[in-house]
Amino acid sequence: MNLSIVIPLLNEEESLPELCAWIKSVVEKQGFLYEVILIDDGSTDNSWDVIQKIASENNSIKGIKFQRNYGKSAALNEGFRAAQGDVIITMDADMQDSPDEIPSLYEMIILDGYDMVSGWKKKRFDNTLTKNIPSKLFNAVARMSSGIQLNDFNCGLKAYRKKVVKSIEVFGEMHRYIPILAKWSGFRKIGEKVVEHRARKYGSTKFGLSRFVNGFLDLGTIMFLGKFGKKPMQFFGLYGTLFFLVGLGSSLYLIIAKVFDPEVALTNKPFFFIALATMVIGMQLFLTGFVAELIARNASERNVYLIEDKLGIS
Repeated sequence: MNLSIVIPLLNEEESLPELCAWIKSVVEKQGFLYEVILIDDGSTDNSWDVIQKIASENNSIKGIKFQRNYGKSAALNEGFRAAQGDVIITMDADMQDSPDEIPSLYEMIILDGYDMVSGWKKKRFDNTLTKNIPSKLFNAVARMSSGIQLNDFNCGLKAYRKKVVKSIEVFGEMHRYIPILAKWSGFRKIGEKVVEHRARKYGSTKFGLSRFVNGFLDLGTIMFLGKFGKKPMQFFGLYGTLFFLVGLGSSLYLIIAKVFDPEVALTNKPFFFIALATMVIGMQLFLTGFVAELIARNASERNVYLIEDKLGIS
């Protein structure tokens, strides 16, 4: 199979028929053998009914329905698991991503040899204050932290070589930073393409204030997991040992000072309590490293989701 198109969605019943018809027109014109995987992330409207109707008319349309809302990362992860195409393209269901970009993204993977190509919505139609400014800030921090020179990490329109999506796990809200996940998995040929960003035609944005805060928290998490996810003791143990040694050295200094000058009042000095607190923090960090090592070796079900129904996927 040439192509899998993975589309997570939440309450997009109005846009789905037009979007699927547009995709069908584009990919069949190119002669691709393809599948479209629609992941209903707990919609409360008639999105699943619409998916069933479209699938009954087009065998290339497949569907996954979550029992409840898990988020975009969970939807993408399940879509990646199910995808069978040599190239996997993700896009949003709100009609702001143009299916006309599919052929050129496909060529960049197959002909130009990229592992992954991320879209760049250079000209945006989103709200400047609530989406554009936070997006620029996220992207700047992500570039500095990861070393990946992309202008738009969070663009939903992306293309991947099959091996990439089968090698990564997308969980929590890490969909913003899939390029970083790909890099940490050893895929370094990551490209970017300017893509069309269309004004929203149906529905309303799912963007909320919490995403502004969560974006930075997720970036810190992903950078930590990328470097220390398989060896957390090397992080916590290092800083735990440093804190403990500083506290121990400070405590020994105070004890020696007391021995040579019995008039020294230890408990009246703030330095005494700082030394004790530093030792305690060091021991806590060290123990956290042990606990993290145990968790890292036993977290085998962090990507298990309740799926209510499937169409065309075993």
